Amino acid sequence: QVQLIESGGGLVQAGGSLRLSCAASGHTLTGYWMGWFRQAPGKEREFVLAVTWSGGREIHADFVKGRFSISRDLAKNTVYLQMNSLKPEDTAVYYCAACGGYCRGDDEYEYTNWGQGTQVTVSS
Repeated sequence: QVQLIESGGGLVQAGGSLRLSCAASGHTLTGYWMGWFRQAPGKEREFVLAVTWSGGREIHADFVKGRFSISRDLAKNTVYLQMNSLKPEDTAVYYCAACGGYCRGDDEYEYTNWGQGTQVTVSS
């Protein structure tokens, strides 16, 4: 079982940046997909970005459009979500998730390990 703890959320003005962190523990992540999802008030959870722990593959949602990026620090067992040019519509709870075994990367139902989420609020 992988334990995930997100941090780095907060309040930022439109056009600003935030970097979210997801610290993983409890299991080796070799072969895992590490993903970021978000859920805005009144909306379903949606996929943002994902990367294989090896770094060989990365996928992202269309709305990312070069504003967000994902990275890993293998020594720290941590995945990061760098968000730039933030918009009010990016306001949501952001979740980190891990998927072992067969994963496409963007399907939330394949992810079996989830963090508690971190709130990101973008003011206009």
